[in-house]
Amino acid sequence: MVETESEDLEGLREGLKLVGVALKESGLPFALTGGYAAWVYGSPEPLHDVDFLIRAEDAAAAVDELRRRGLEVEQPPEDWLFKVRVNGGLIDVLHRSQGPTSVDEMLAAAHEASVLSVNMPVLSATDVTTEKLLALDEHYCDLGAILPTLRALREQVDWTEVRRHTHGRPFAETVLFLLERLGIIEPCDADEPRSSA
Repeated sequence: MVETESEDLEGLREGLKLVGVALKESGLPFALTGGYAAWVYGSPEPLHDVDFLIRAEDAAAAVDELRRRGLEVEQPPEDWLFKVRVNGGLIDVLHRSQGPTSVDEMLAAAHEASVLSVNMPVLSATDVTTEKLLALDEHYCDLGAILPTLRALREQVDWTEVRRHTHGRPFAETVLFLLERLGIIEPCDADEPRSSA
């Protein structure tokens, strides 16, 4: 069991590096997002997949570049991402945002970081948090998975911005309320949006 988890983790790390280098050398705008972006900021390391973000207009060029390098690219039914399999690891390449912030804006706000010895753009902690909260819905709302991440990122996040971008989204607002009650973040100011009610 432990050996399998270790092998899975190595597959994810290898995939992150290979896809990250390929996107970097392609010259296409991109950034690391999702669980591994949160990991850069101190969150626990994810065990399931790696996520990158690109612009929708660059998706075909990114697929061509990855295939040119011999990587296995799959197109799932969803039209807003494609998947790359590397040594058993699954890499998701997304090309849309969950909320009102455009992909271009998020990529422009990303900053360079060394991830497993590869320098690459990483989404800001605020954008990572916002995207994670906006992904919550009645089909996926695993608080046990998201709370450790938000706790780790709490001091690096602009919570006013997160509240502004998640305003009116009940699952996101519920998690923000829970974070306040747990003392992980400060309660919002009276002039900040709390709910759509």
